[in-house]
Amino acid sequence: VNQSKLDLFCKLGYGKQDICKVLENLGPEALEDDVLKELIRMGSKPQALENQAQPSPLKLVARGSCSTTPGLKWLGEDESDSSDSLRPIVIDGSNVAMSHGNKEVFSCWGIQLAVDWFRERGHTYIKVFVPLWRKEPPRQDSPIADQHILEELEKQSILVYTPSRKVKGKRVVCYDDRYIVKVAYEKDGVIVSNDHYRDLQNENPEWKWFIEQRLLMYSFVSNRFMPPDDPLGRHGPTLDNFLSKKPVLPEKKLQPCPYGKKCTYGNKCKFYHPERLRQAQLSVADELRAKTKVLLTPGKEEERCNCS
Repeated sequence: VNQSKLDLFCKLGYGKQDICKVLENLGPEALEDDVLKELIRMGSKPQALENQAQPSPLKLVARGSCSTTPGLKWLGEDESDSSDSLRPIVIDGSNVAMSHGNKEVFSCWGIQLAVDWFRERGHTYIKVFVPLWRKEPPRQDSPIADQHILEELEKQSILVYTPSRKVKGKRVVCYDDRYIVKVAYEKDGVIVSNDHYRDLQNENPEWKWFIEQRLLMYSFVSNRFMPPDDPLGRHGPTLDNFLSKKPVLPEKKLQPCPYGKKCTYGNKCKFYHPERLRQAQLSVADELRAKTKVLLTPGKEEERCNCS
């Protein structure tokens, strides 16, 4: 009997030592239910449950049915919100590097300064396009400074090389400007360059509008990347609105009326009247009628009626 009970509880996953202890305490004729209750009271657990006890919370976390999925989704929403609110940035690497190197040296440090500026603003999509031949060792006619920066930006998936190859000793270079405009147009982003891409504007009317409206020019002031505060001119959007998908409209500031309280236009006056904020907007005739009613006393009104 003991052996049959031992086998039974062993199959259930309980340890032999615990089963033997319970059987010794309760006796060989103890009922199976009593043995099970005693095992539970002792705190003994089946080995299968003990093995599952540790991985189970990990499985729950990995599955994330209750806790982790909303968290991950929430984080994802935050990221999408930030990327939704800010436009993608496409940088003309050659233009920026040559501008930083005073049109004499291809200065990779200028590209890094531009990338850092947009990173600090919170832009998540930043791409820099540079011709592939800039990867080659620099020559006297095309000097390059801080070439290692290109390698670092490539590892970060920020820098993209436009294809080029050599045919019979001559370099065949793909037009990198077309890559820049095409990617920026498809991503509905902003082109960072001082080039006007006139040839591409004439090529495609949609690109023409896009280049006119989404080209962000810049300057380098003592190793500081500085785009203008008014990218499309004095009457255009601010830099913040230009770089965001959801521009914030400025509050309309009404110009105060030059006549002040002496103004006779009433509610038709287009200027701002601070003294009329709490008053109802009345026409000039209504205002005059209201004033005459206040001035006339009841006695005088009666006399006036009798006379009439």
